[in-house]
Amino acid sequence: MPQTLLIGIVALLGLAVGSFLNVVIHRVPRDESLVRPGSHCPECGNPVRARHNVPVLGWLVLRGRCADCGTRISARYPLVEAGTAVLFAAVAARFGWSWELPAYLYLAAVAIALAMIDLDVMRLPNKIVLPSYGVAVALLAPVSLAAGSPGDLLRGALAAVLLYLVYRVLAIWGMGGGDVKLAPLLGFYLGWLGWNAVTVGAFAAFLLGGLVGGVLLALKLVSRKTRVPFGPYMLAGAFLAVFAAAPLADWYTTTVLLPSA
Repeated sequence: MPQTLLIGIVALLGLAVGSFLNVVIHRVPRDESLVRPGSHCPECGNPVRARHNVPVLGWLVLRGRCADCGTRISARYPLVEAGTAVLFAAVAARFGWSWELPAYLYLAAVAIALAMIDLDVMRLPNKIVLPSYGVAVALLAPVSLAAGSPGDLLRGALAAVLLYLVYRVLAIWGMGGGDVKLAPLLGFYLGWLGWNAVTVGAFAAFLLGGLVGGVLLALKLVSRKTRVPFGPYMLAGAFLAVFAAAPLADWYTTTVLLPSA
């Protein structure tokens, strides 16, 4: 299958998955069923018509308002759908038609859901994080074993333990329990790719968190006592490593550790 065709198909899949993620983001923190009731307006309760459920286009056709009561529909819904499509396409471009692709597409979907939920309620639900461990192993273990590379699996397990220990220590100084549970999952995925990915992903999370936090403080949008969710930075750092660990590690080595004379 040509690479461009694969990317296009995966992007369309991302639109559909993004539509489902909107349901996950809204309902999981409220302990609501993901199946019943169907999509409906939270204001008037009327069900969303099938033609209005088309990702992104449905929101545009409705001009961001409920077809029945006219209540404004948040622009976040189409943005999540479009963002999922873009991230899925990027993952497809990164891994191509490989057996690793489903595993990292799953991680992309989980990352978007967890990041949005953490921003909303400052929580990383166990209902999403804990089952993802089993999914990660189920998707990546056969790939390593079939390729005769059990070392990838072992490295992923070691990275998971390492990041768990790091975040467990940080929990003494206030790191959230959800972050501690998420860290080994990201460690496993990054460790499977290599130690450069683990290093870049872990460092980038704190760098991004520090930079954004500094900007928010400078703009007086938060104070030093304001609680800020860290999960989105962990996830953003992980995907920065997925896409660019090797060039970033090379840049750091050549420009910082071994600068030219």
